[in-house]
Amino acid sequence: MKLLLIVGARPNFIKVAPLVHAIRAHRGTAIEYKLVHTGQHYDEKMSDIFFRELGIPAPDVNLGVGSGSHARQTAAVMTSFEPVVTAEKPDYVVVFGDVNSTVACALVATKLGIKVAHVEAGLRSYDRTMPEEINRVVTDAISDPLLTPSADANENLQKEGIPESRVKLVGNIMIDALVANLPRARDSRILGELGVTQHAYAYVTLHRPSNVDDVGNLARIADELKRLGGTMPVIFPVHPRTRKQLSETEALNGKSGIRFLEPLGYHDSLCLAESARLVITDSGGLQEETTFFRTPCLTLRPNTERPITISVGSNRLTSMEQLREDIERILAKEGRLGDLPPLWDGKTAARILHELILRR
Repeated sequence: MKLLLIVGARPNFIKVAPLVHAIRAHRGTAIEYKLVHTGQHYDEKMSDIFFRELGIPAPDVNLGVGSGSHARQTAAVMTSFEPVVTAEKPDYVVVFGDVNSTVACALVATKLGIKVAHVEAGLRSYDRTMPEEINRVVTDAISDPLLTPSADANENLQKEGIPESRVKLVGNIMIDALVANLPRARDSRILGELGVTQHAYAYVTLHRPSNVDDVGNLARIADELKRLGGTMPVIFPVHPRTRKQLSETEALNGKSGIRFLEPLGYHDSLCLAESARLVITDSGGLQEETTFFRTPCLTLRPNTERPITISVGSNRLTSMEQLREDIERILAKEGRLGDLPPLWDGKTAARILHELILRR
């Protein structure tokens, strides 16, 4: 069996690593794979460091498409990926998540008659203004098998009329990576380097356009972070798209209690997520990681494609208007929150591989 594994952005790197390790450890069916990096994220701090930390080999193919509008980036991936698929003739193109590279490579493979396996299928925010939602819906419509992380994803696909035969609940592959890397994360020195102690700081990540592209919105969020910074240190690794906007925001002038950092590696980020008093984010991955750690998490979005992190886990949606009250509610309580969803057990990659072999 021959696989092409597609990665393009930081979340994909985390998701592909457990599958690479499962293929290497597999005994029985001969499996050949090639790792294709589209280059959608090409900054060293956002890309290469994750390959090193996660033990992923250098990509066999790097398309190097870089940034651009959604249309240009998607088109560039499609144009560059088509010759790769034609030359390699894989049994499966395996795509992850919901980035532009995911839908672009799925479209190319499907039109060439190659099966597409979608890992993390079935997630829905039901917000069509989010480019990621369009990518999810389109990718799921043309992929088989659809490998889902949680029961709500299966329910979403069923509502859309997708046959049950195309869908398989396998669990959350992000948790495989977390479990495998937890010992190294707990050996991280990041808390000492930042001068913070366990459960005595807030960890913040923001990158979605609705939060950071509008200087007015970012200033409102910054006001609340500054207020929180008067209570405890606020650790804020700044995404590249956020940095420029922050420079135009006067709300953080003067002493704010906020520690701005360059983007962090995976192990340092896991360490901060596990040990934080609370997390404020708009990241899908952090919603899942904090659920595993049972760290209270406020997701600064009107919706989430991961509702199981709310119904079972430690996550809560918030807004600019509600943020202060939600922060105070968390700080008024002690301890961890929530439970672990089913099949978030670190064995998802093995189930994915088993499913691909069965369906070949």
